[in-house]
Amino acid sequence: MPKVHPNAVAPEPAATTTTSRAAEEEPPPALLTVWRKSLLFNCHGFTVFDAKGNLAFRVDCYASARRRAEVVLMDVAGKPLLTVRRKRLSLTDHWVIYDGDGTARPLLSVRRHVSLRSSSKTLAHVTPLGSAAASAAEYVVEGSYGRRACAVRDARGDAVAEVRRKESVGDDVFRLVADPRLGAPLATGLVIALDEMFGGGRGSARSLLRRTWSA
Repeated sequence: MPKVHPNAVAPEPAATTTTSRAAEEEPPPALLTVWRKSLLFNCHGFTVFDAKGNLAFRVDCYASARRRAEVVLMDVAGKPLLTVRRKRLSLTDHWVIYDGDGTARPLLSVRRHVSLRSSSKTLAHVTPLGSAAASAAEYVVEGSYGRRACAVRDARGDAVAEVRRKESVGDDVFRLVADPRLGAPLATGLVIALDEMFGGGRGSARSLLRRTWSA
């Protein structure tokens, strides 16, 4: 009897095979581990690892949270990938995510949700900007960033990014799941904006998490 390869698949009708192939070719979500700490001495920031434990992104900020007007997300070599910049003269906490070093086009607007209802699950509204604005709807961030349990959802309610707790390691290390539709860099950029809004350090009444970085 001929040996059957363990990955062999029985023939299927053409339509089903096409659907199955499309599902197989769709890339899986990126699984990241975010550490709210810079690897540089006397520096604030983030260190982000991929699913294999390799360094994926980094943020190194010398300015304290009170003086910080922008945060730059870099790759392993220090190349700017995204710039998350505070929007001045805004009635609410408002950050804009730019491509590259901040001189390029804006990609997303992240505005803190304001509601008189303390029971509201909505944290922020994310609006695509520039060329992406015409073809993409607004995202909504729901849940609790301080409890490390929140999701960025599209108009259909599907999660394009999720922040999840990582057990037994404290609140400064957590998981980030990034759907390919959003991508790992933008999902990390949204985490930076959420941390600026809800990570404490500015005396906000809705600060949900005590900062552990030294200023």
